[in-house]
Amino acid sequence: MKLKNIAIVAHVDHGKTTLVDGLLQQAGTYGDRDEVVERVMDSGEIERERGITITAKNCAIEWKDTKINLLDTPGHADFGGEVERSLMMVDGILLLVDASEGPLPQTRFVLSKAMEQNLKIGVLINKIDRPDERISEVIDEVEELFLDLAEIMGIEDYDFNIPFLFASAKDGYAMNEMEDARDNFIPLMDFMVSDFYPAPKISKGTDLQLLVTNLTYDSYLGSQVIGRIQRGTVKKHAQYTHCDRDGKNKNFKVSNIQIFDKLGMIEVSSADAGEIVILSGLDEGMIGDSICATDNVAPLERIEVDPPTVSVTVSVNTSPNSGREGEYLTSRKLEEFLENACRLNVALQYSSTADPKEFELKGRGELQLAIVFEQVRRSGYELMVARPQVVYKTVDGQKCEPFETVVMDVPNGDVGAVTEALSTRKGVMQGLIPIGDARTRLDFEIPSRGMIGYRSKFLTDTKGEGLMSSQFLEYRTYAGDMLSRFNGAIVADRPGKSTPYALFNLLPTGRQFIKPTEPVYEGQVVGEHTKTNDTNVNCIREKHLSSMRTAGKDVNIILPPIQPRTLEWAMDWIDDDEWVEVTPKMVRIRKRQLQKNLRSVIRT
Repeated sequence: MKLKNIAIVAHVDHGKTTLVDGLLQQAGTYGDRDEVVERVMDSGEIERERGITITAKNCAIEWKDTKINLLDTPGHADFGGEVERSLMMVDGILLLVDASEGPLPQTRFVLSKAMEQNLKIGVLINKIDRPDERISEVIDEVEELFLDLAEIMGIEDYDFNIPFLFASAKDGYAMNEMEDARDNFIPLMDFMVSDFYPAPKISKGTDLQLLVTNLTYDSYLGSQVIGRIQRGTVKKHAQYTHCDRDGKNKNFKVSNIQIFDKLGMIEVSSADAGEIVILSGLDEGMIGDSICATDNVAPLERIEVDPPTVSVTVSVNTSPNSGREGEYLTSRKLEEFLENACRLNVALQYSSTADPKEFELKGRGELQLAIVFEQVRRSGYELMVARPQVVYKTVDGQKCEPFETVVMDVPNGDVGAVTEALSTRKGVMQGLIPIGDARTRLDFEIPSRGMIGYRSKFLTDTKGEGLMSSQFLEYRTYAGDMLSRFNGAIVADRPGKSTPYALFNLLPTGRQFIKPTEPVYEGQVVGEHTKTNDTNVNCIREKHLSSMRTAGKDVNIILPPIQPRTLEWAMDWIDDDEWVEVTPKMVRIRKRQLQKNLRSVIRT
């Protein structure tokens, strides 16, 4: 059969995974008795909970006389490393753009990476059934984006004959023209197997060359490496050479070869150039390594992705509750998990610190780091996480920090609140464009540290109706000091079990984070103060009983609902003198210095 390797890329929530569901059904992947699962490619527990794609995934469909290796990629900017890695395996991309929102920062990012590699790009305008669709304007915006990127990147001979298709992935149809029948995905499938997308580009020669672009693990076969064969043929039980980052070559025997087939994999005895394969027999493979023929060792260029912009300090749990809720507590086990996470994701980096209990993890953004810690927590670990910090650089003797471009679609009535909040965080407005009658698009350039902790405030200011996305811009001169959080913390001053009576009487001091009867310890943050400075409180005080009673003296205790303490919220909220305590059962916030007589309540 003919072979095509295609990646589906888009901004977050533009419908990639839903589209893949429709293509799998159109290609006859499911049998009559098979259960059709919604968002089948989002197979991870966290992915299904949050409705986002975190890791790039492969599947394969057959249409007419062609096999299509299809890659579903993440849409969030924090997982851009997954997209960059995936583009190394394909020869074309299908770019999804929302019919109302149009191209956004992540659209620009993935498009620039595809143009760098000279991949064939087709555009699919999705969600054309939206009542607020503006298809003609979105097409103009996409064409302007192509022209803008070609000019910035200095590409003079780029082929701007870009085909546009139209679809509603949710309703199950695609069209070549807006006037066509809205029946099924056949027009899109025909387009994907047409001559527009080229066959895999391979190097001349018969000696094997393969670049490792992903790692996986099978309980029966052990560690496995995934990559596209650039040259030659790989055969089962044959000897090949593994080339690592340090230039050390090591021979190994391929014990098993698999290729993608529909939603699973099938075992084969050999595979030729252009195919994406899963190889067993190599235990120490890393993303970016090469596998070559033993008699012609010619490693391919390693995968290099954009550098991390955010770092966070991770520590073993030293709180009074340590060891009560988790299984793994030592720094050795924590380091093993972080090392494995960095092996599986080229956009992550970790390093040791002067304190043997602490490590520094670097990534693309808060969400990416929070997902790693959520996976650590669910694996039975206890740990503590500090406030995320941006990665500074010194350029020509000046301190520089990363800046981001932020695009927000907000209701017209919330423009003032959003603009004021970003201005206090050193943001500078670059554009303000009306979208329809009820919404406005704001474009800001802002230091990355100004975005730390802002997402929850943005959702509050826009009453949950705002859409925000960001992309790394460049390093610029340090923009000046800014307060990470305006309000101080309400801190427990003694250990015990919180009481409804104490919490009720503390309501005037600020917003509370804990529920009645919840155990607390000295130094644990139990709420957000109404004032700038911190305050120490007794939240375990009980009402003393006496024989004296007065009519109307008793007060009915009613406490407001407590916001769920998620890991992302806690990492956004904390200040530099605080930790987030993370266990399999609970997320808490605590002060670095627990004893109240050793820390000041005055914040600087």
